[in-house]
Amino acid sequence: MSEKISPAVIRRLPKYYRYLEELEGKGIDKISSSQMSLEMGLNASQIRRDLNCFGGFGQQGYGYSVEKLKKEIAHILGLDQRYNVIIIGAGRIGQALMGYKNFMLEGFNVVDIFDNDPFKVGTEIEGREVQNISMLDSYLRDKNIDIAIICTPKEYAQQSADLLVSFGIKAIWNFAPADVAVRRGVAVENVHLSDSLYVLSYKLKEKIKGTGI
Repeated sequence: MSEKISPAVIRRLPKYYRYLEELEGKGIDKISSSQMSLEMGLNASQIRRDLNCFGGFGQQGYGYSVEKLKKEIAHILGLDQRYNVIIIGAGRIGQALMGYKNFMLEGFNVVDIFDNDPFKVGTEIEGREVQNISMLDSYLRDKNIDIAIICTPKEYAQQSADLLVSFGIKAIWNFAPADVAVRRGVAVENVHLSDSLYVLSYKLKEKIKGTGI
């Protein structure tokens, strides 16, 4: 099914999930697509079309059960499972992700971190010893790892991705400032932290232009 769904729809699902989490936290039991559109800034028909891609979750005249819809979207996103995660690169981004406590709450168990810097290998981050990347092959033979996060400098990103794929990793979250390519059958998300900052810069420039400053 996932191959037939538009990537744009998939990228809206986390927004729906976060919104439903907020509603659930407020004790709200049901919600209509019209209410969702007003609060989320999306078209109501777009919301219905998105959700209908995965089946009918609402009832005419009732709307959506917040609890049920949240569970359905969690299942679609695979958030009803738990994943073991490793980090490649013990720099500032790697250290920050290692310390992000919500990963565990969301089902992503960050178990270890690797680097090739002799000054970092053997040190501790969040109670975990930084391991030498040269041990990665034997490590992955013994461990069930679902996702690898790349936090290396850009010149090592593709090399790291190739290494991880050769050792059987099937999902990569890449924070290096360079896109990595992987073979078919391996999932990859390239994250560019500066992109949203560039967009914000553009919006700020337009706001300033509009006010005549």
